[in-house]
Amino acid sequence: MGHDPLSFRIGDDPPARLDKALARDVPEAAALSRTRLARLLAEGAVRVGGAVTCDAKARVAAGDLVEIDMPAPLDSHVGAEEIALDVVFEDAHLIVIDKSAGMVVHPAPGSPRGTLVNALLHHCGDTLSGVGGTRRPGIVHRIDKDTTGLLVVAKTDVAHHGLAAQFEAHSVARSYLAVVHGVPEPGDPRLRGVRGAAFEPGGVLCLTTGLARHRTDRQRQAVTFEGGRHAVTRARVIERFGHPPAAALLECRLQTGRTHQIRVHMAHAGHALIGDPVYGGRRKLSQKALTPGAIDAARGFGRQALHAASLGFTHPVTGQDVRLEAALPDDLAGLLAALRGETLTGMQDRVNL
Repeated sequence: MGHDPLSFRIGDDPPARLDKALARDVPEAAALSRTRLARLLAEGAVRVGGAVTCDAKARVAAGDLVEIDMPAPLDSHVGAEEIALDVVFEDAHLIVIDKSAGMVVHPAPGSPRGTLVNALLHHCGDTLSGVGGTRRPGIVHRIDKDTTGLLVVAKTDVAHHGLAAQFEAHSVARSYLAVVHGVPEPGDPRLRGVRGAAFEPGGVLCLTTGLARHRTDRQRQAVTFEGGRHAVTRARVIERFGHPPAAALLECRLQTGRTHQIRVHMAHAGHALIGDPVYGGRRKLSQKALTPGAIDAARGFGRQALHAASLGFTHPVTGQDVRLEAALPDDLAGLLAALRGETLTGMQDRVNL
């Protein structure tokens, strides 16, 4: 066994079953889920009144002393790899990364190595106190392989539970920068006919739909109005490119965070992201509206033009208000410069949201 046992007493009017009483009365700071408590109970790690108890249905009384032996966290089956990371914020409880394009967040059958989790296992080392009983980083949200920008990861069980609760409550503030075909304008009659699309004060486009796996292509997501997972995206135009405008830089804010949400929603609205290989269709920029350099830059942009630019949350342990920003990566800054008809020299690499 690892550390000193976790000790607490059963409160008044306890539930009839031990497992339910444990779930109710275990100190919140221990951040033990029902699943983890059930596993510890089955492993004989729980003592009630000094006696080991494995029966989830056992009865308990108010005032009973409960002791739980907390085993040392197991090493993850995922291998640690020395991969450079751009760390924006880090303390004992969590870490925020500015993810580069091309990096998958979590190991999967198609990408077992070279992921953010592999990199974090090496970077954090013994400072990972364990999530769910395993020494691993706690992934509470993801961004796509070829999307850049900010991602927060828990290093402890307490931080993992606290961050997950904020994401579930949609209280985490996330804004993305996206470069799209066309310009979503309130006066566009076509957009008024798009189901799930509406304009809010300030010209903000609000897209509200369900999202579900595509019926025939399981790698894609699709808009649905029958079932699926509720998804809300808000987008406002920051800058227009071309004469007449043929492309735009948008700030997109997520109310929900579904797989591919911004990419699917903007394509549904008829404003697919430049460079999106999955949802971009065969959209081409107007040769009359933009310079040849801008056309070439957009045509040659090898990923969806999407960047997780800012992230705001309440620190799950200290309670401090955390607000972070990530400058545009070079490729996206270069695309914007080309769309403006500029060179990258002397251009600011940060967009003011």
